[in-house]
Amino acid sequence: MNTSIKKTLLAGDIGGTKTLLQIFESGGGVLAERRFDSASYASLNQIIAGLLSDFPSLPLAAACFGVAGPVEGGKSNITNLPWQIDEASIAMEFKIPQVRLINDFQAVAYGIEALECQDLATLQAGAPHASGVRAVIGAGTGLGEGFMVWQEGYYEAFPSEGSHADFAPVDALQIELLLYLAARFGHVSYERLVSGPGLVNIFEFLRDSRGQQATVELQAAMKAGDPAAAISDCAMGGKDDLAVAALDLFARIYGAEAGNLALKVLAHGGVYIAGGIAPQIMGKLEDGTFLRAFADKGRFAGLLGDIPVHVVLNPKVGLMGAARVAERIMG
Repeated sequence: MNTSIKKTLLAGDIGGTKTLLQIFESGGGVLAERRFDSASYASLNQIIAGLLSDFPSLPLAAACFGVAGPVEGGKSNITNLPWQIDEASIAMEFKIPQVRLINDFQAVAYGIEALECQDLATLQAGAPHASGVRAVIGAGTGLGEGFMVWQEGYYEAFPSEGSHADFAPVDALQIELLLYLAARFGHVSYERLVSGPGLVNIFEFLRDSRGQQATVELQAAMKAGDPAAAISDCAMGGKDDLAVAALDLFARIYGAEAGNLALKVLAHGGVYIAGGIAPQIMGKLEDGTFLRAFADKGRFAGLLGDIPVHVVLNPKVGLMGAARVAERIMG
């Protein structure tokens, strides 16, 4: 690859709530970056067309998109949108020689290497192994998971749909929660609990099982906007007992699943907590609830105590990862 010749590339972070697109030059230099409300568009192609209409004669050498769903054969059906994204369709419509779709948490994983110290908050320093496997997990609209393996001088990222594995309750309260949600959904995955909608599910379980109502203020806030954000805001401010209990249970289940992932891939290089929710509840993540659940694995508690745990504070990490892949694949 001749790095002396600048090429123009396109990167995207495609989620159920928002889509971030960036046009940039190889080696740096952002030409444009836009945020779009995903649900307002019929397809990713429509969003790309809107962005590129401002750059009608700009040739693109490559594009990479991190998408919130599994990718098979260059195609993906977005988990929380009625879209199908197709590499070939994008390449043909916009005349881009190289187009790559990757899972959104695969993109987050690639982006980890681009982060700086101020982009991370450390919950547990641990005892990291040089070139050890890294794991990524993050709650937002859904729950994403992935992992990274050191290969030939850099971390290669791999996707996972582990968030859709069976929820495993660890105590009597969580068994009740499982039964409550099983009656509603049938199959209960970790995403049903560790996500924005998952926090609402937990809150509703506690409300119904306790026969207790939220404060008038919280009920109004939940109706007026994002109910998960309203619950977490009230919980962090100690303004509603149900919200406080819901966020505590959320943090315990989040920590437990992060520990599950760390065990499954032996993440001696660290676990990275990404997604939109974590930075908003840092006080809760730092109070020990998350880490106690993370390490509560019986005979393997000591091993988990040695695994570093970091929170990703930079919301553009997925976009950064997609950009790194676009540079790697350009002709």
